[in-house]
Amino acid sequence: PPADKPQRIVIDFSSPNIAKEMHVGHLRSTIIGDCLARLAEFQGHNVLRLNHVGDWGTQFGMLITHLKDQGFSPDKGLKDLAIGDLVDFYKEAKKRFDESEEFQHTSRKEVVKLQAGDETSLAGWKLLCEASRGEFQSIYDRLEVSLEERGESFYNPLLSDVCKDLTELKLLEESEGAQVVFLENANKDKDKTPFLIRKTDGGFLYSTTDLAAIRHRVTEEKADRIIYVTDSGQAQHFSQVFQVAKLAGWVPEGVQLEHVPFGLVQGEDGKKFKTRSGETVKLRDLLDEAVRIASEDMKGRIEEEGLEWTDANDATSKVVGIAAVKYADLSMNRESNYRFSYKKMLSLSGNTAPYMLYAFARINGIRNKLGEGVKQDATISLAHPSELLLARHLLSLPELLGEVEATLYPNRLCDFIFELSQRFNQFYENCPVAKAPTEAEKESRAALCVVTANTLKLVLGLLGINTVERL
Repeated sequence: PPADKPQRIVIDFSSPNIAKEMHVGHLRSTIIGDCLARLAEFQGHNVLRLNHVGDWGTQFGMLITHLKDQGFSPDKGLKDLAIGDLVDFYKEAKKRFDESEEFQHTSRKEVVKLQAGDETSLAGWKLLCEASRGEFQSIYDRLEVSLEERGESFYNPLLSDVCKDLTELKLLEESEGAQVVFLENANKDKDKTPFLIRKTDGGFLYSTTDLAAIRHRVTEEKADRIIYVTDSGQAQHFSQVFQVAKLAGWVPEGVQLEHVPFGLVQGEDGKKFKTRSGETVKLRDLLDEAVRIASEDMKGRIEEEGLEWTDANDATSKVVGIAAVKYADLSMNRESNYRFSYKKMLSLSGNTAPYMLYAFARINGIRNKLGEGVKQDATISLAHPSELLLARHLLSLPELLGEVEATLYPNRLCDFIFELSQRFNQFYENCPVAKAPTEAEKESRAALCVVTANTLKLVLGLLGINTVERL
């Protein structure tokens, strides 16, 4: 049932950086944020999915300087420049910055020009953002994730007012040339902690932008609940940002600010997940590999059955590969680190996406075989213990959805459907459907199959996973 009082919920997730490729570190934020948004939308809330991309800052001085050296001018677009791979372009610029004092000096002047609104600098900045946006969107399309981009640059005009208002509230103080807000420690005996708002050179920080974002989301977006999905390493940062916003009176009573922290993605050895050459794993490569393994596995089974590989099989293998990556992440308690293993996530047994997709395809196949034996208005009677266990589990879903909406732990949805598939197996072993003793029992059991299939499809959909007819 939809929420009694629909809320305006802002979910801030994914948030890659311009001119850098999305990597495995963006996987969890993107998948968890999308799942929480899908659930809130299903529950009847008005959800704004925001992508707080890193599209501003000192690194753009370095990038635009390098761009200009490639022959950039405001009348040239992406196709006129041989930038090639954007990540390589970033590395080239960074190498020059690290090795040349002259390049550093020019880059710093470029930052000032960009902030002052210089036409050529702004055109270069827009071009870099446009190139990155296309790269990001190709990943979001594969993951079927929708987001509204609202990067750091959006809040630039609001930053001075944040400092002005904090000063008027007598919260902003000077400390070693910088401007800070002093916050109480949990341990009252310790000195107050300085929270940096403005650097000694007058520059703003992430903290300033995050405070401006809270104000905008509360006043302009009328948010009742603001959720931030980032790694657990940012827990202290958000705790302090929330504290400052509340001290300043920018968070009305009843508005919730929540940080949804998650752990690291590790390699199978329990260390940081990297390529063999020691580099961070690109998200695109990770998804490609999952789809490749799913496809090879499926081809092997198709050949064993003596069948031809079809376009439908190819489409199914892509669904399975992406689903496996999503489900492996979402089935873990989000606060835990987890070891990334293609072998485990693509296994047809255990609490995995392939197992759940197979369970759906099997139950759906039973429903299809029954054909006219499935009646929409059938009376469900629960005589056998396994029928009762299955029905009780199905009826617990609305309460569970409410709990996950409140606590923001998607792994509970995975636990629910894994247990659902097991209870269905027990029911199907103990209660013949097509060969039920009476027509009434056949109709009742067929109806239970339909409800189970529909419930499985619904929850997989909330996890951002498509179902397949055959696996």
